[in-house]
Amino acid sequence: MVPMRICVSLWLGCWLIGAAAAQQLSSPPAWAEEAVWYQIFVERFRNGDLSNDPTLDQMEGSWPHLRLEGWAPTPWTHDWYQQEDWAAASGEPFYRTVQMRRYGGDLQGVLDKLDYLQDLGVTALYFNPLNDSPSLHKYDARHYRHIDRNFGPDPEGDARIIDSEDPLDPDTWQWTAADRLFLMVIEEAHRRGIRVIMDYSWNHTGITFWAWQHVLEHQQASPYADWYDIASFDDPATPDTSEFAYDGWLGVKTLPELAEVEQSGEGMLHPEVSAHIYNVTRRWLDPNGDGDPSDGVDGFRLDVAEMVPKGFWRAYRTFVRSINPEAYLVGEVWWDSWPHHMTDPAAWLQGDVFDAVMNYRWYMPTRSFFAQAPPNLTASQYVAHMDSIMTGYDRTFWNAMMNLTASHDSPRFGTSIYNPGLYKYRMSPNGNPDFRMDRPDARARAIQKMILVQQFTWPGAPHIWNGDEAGMWGGDDPDVRKPLLWSDLAYEDESAHPFGGERRPDVVAPHLQLMALYKELIRLRKSHLQLWVHGETTWPVIDDDRRILVYERRHDTGRALVLFNAAEEQQAVVIPESTYRQVFPTGAVQTLSQIALPPLSAVVLLAK
Repeated sequence: MVPMRICVSLWLGCWLIGAAAAQQLSSPPAWAEEAVWYQIFVERFRNGDLSNDPTLDQMEGSWPHLRLEGWAPTPWTHDWYQQEDWAAASGEPFYRTVQMRRYGGDLQGVLDKLDYLQDLGVTALYFNPLNDSPSLHKYDARHYRHIDRNFGPDPEGDARIIDSEDPLDPDTWQWTAADRLFLMVIEEAHRRGIRVIMDYSWNHTGITFWAWQHVLEHQQASPYADWYDIASFDDPATPDTSEFAYDGWLGVKTLPELAEVEQSGEGMLHPEVSAHIYNVTRRWLDPNGDGDPSDGVDGFRLDVAEMVPKGFWRAYRTFVRSINPEAYLVGEVWWDSWPHHMTDPAAWLQGDVFDAVMNYRWYMPTRSFFAQAPPNLTASQYVAHMDSIMTGYDRTFWNAMMNLTASHDSPRFGTSIYNPGLYKYRMSPNGNPDFRMDRPDARARAIQKMILVQQFTWPGAPHIWNGDEAGMWGGDDPDVRKPLLWSDLAYEDESAHPFGGERRPDVVAPHLQLMALYKELIRLRKSHLQLWVHGETTWPVIDDDRRILVYERRHDTGRALVLFNAAEEQQAVVIPESTYRQVFPTGAVQTLSQIALPPLSAVVLLAK
């Protein structure tokens, strides 16, 4: 009998050859151009079920690998920088113990707040990794094929189910309680007209991943030894274990990297790794296997995508689209050289790899102009920059971009405006004593408002990092991952300092006016969707000296002017004479040839 692993390798090798031959260019799905994205980091979104909160045993294998006496989940409303009793007693610094926090966010919490998301106006959900994992972020997968046990109602029962399966044989895979709850989330989201995508890292696993655990025990004798990028194995003849050397993501040894193999000319993942990934992908694209993907997810966000070989991505796109032709693939293609230069994603956006990337390249220059952040672009430089980053690929790919102001890996939107230094550089009180960690002031909120107007009237799908709509603040990871603000909870004031210093106390509560602004701009985008998504752009006013910028969006369905005064004083702006209806902020219909703009403000006029 031919061993199963060899059969899998032969099957997948033949499939990949066929897939490469059949590779066809395809555009992003039409729905992605019209999406309004909301990103959910489940552990910090909402604790809907107190009975499934993580335990120390379930966190085993996650950094910082401490077992502190008295550890317990952190209350949702706890002062962020105040160490818990168990953390303070350990003598460990805040930025170490904070990584041990668990707040108990789960999928029941998501279900409970789907109406909130629908009322906000979002039409697509991007979930940070849901796969079973011991960490708070879930990028260190323990199992790819199942939803995290603590996101569902029965962690212990799910663990027993997972342990009973053969990870390589999908015929043995069952649906855990957490899996079934996620299927319910998909169903309820779809019922509300909301799409759902999942986040996966096919670049690395965690150290608790089932195949890695086998490698640790059996070293080169493990059948999974060639799944990973291992330079040398342990020599059992010596007491030292330092001979065991392998690559981890960016040198992080708790995230061992999957090996690249040469197979298609551009590199691939190991055939058995690819087969496992494909089985997991199929499981969530078409859960009941009936050929109708409407009960499955609508696509995937793909972590550290530039580190995974392109040959794999080309075959992966073909595979995904063979199951769901409308599936959306968005890659994390970010830095060319941090912190100054971002990667041009054009090579990934030709119709054979991804439909979009997370578009930090839109936010970095936008923040630079409006917030006067380095390199402090003038109006004309900003226009030139925006024109340049939209070149190299078809407009449909730009329309499908995920235009984001913040994420789980960057400072909160308001905080990045409040600290107008180099983007993402020293954006935390950890290492930057001058960092402003308190609630952003009125000036920062005014600039935030201008950027939001630009985001929602520009091509590319607007993205909201969970909690930004409620006015949350915080520096780079981990401070960007505070638990969400909800109106039905009473939060402690944020008064502690991570290093014991003095600070101004801040009341912690949702920013209802900012939330209303998000709703207003989402309604504005939806009311004139063709104009904002497919309209052509011209720039009738570009004034460097006065920091005035006006662009016109024109489409068969209408014409609009979007005006910005990024200066600190009120200024009059001459515009093409016409009859306009002011749609933001809501105003009158009148014939105008000029308009007075308040300081740090934006106005949207719809031509009659």
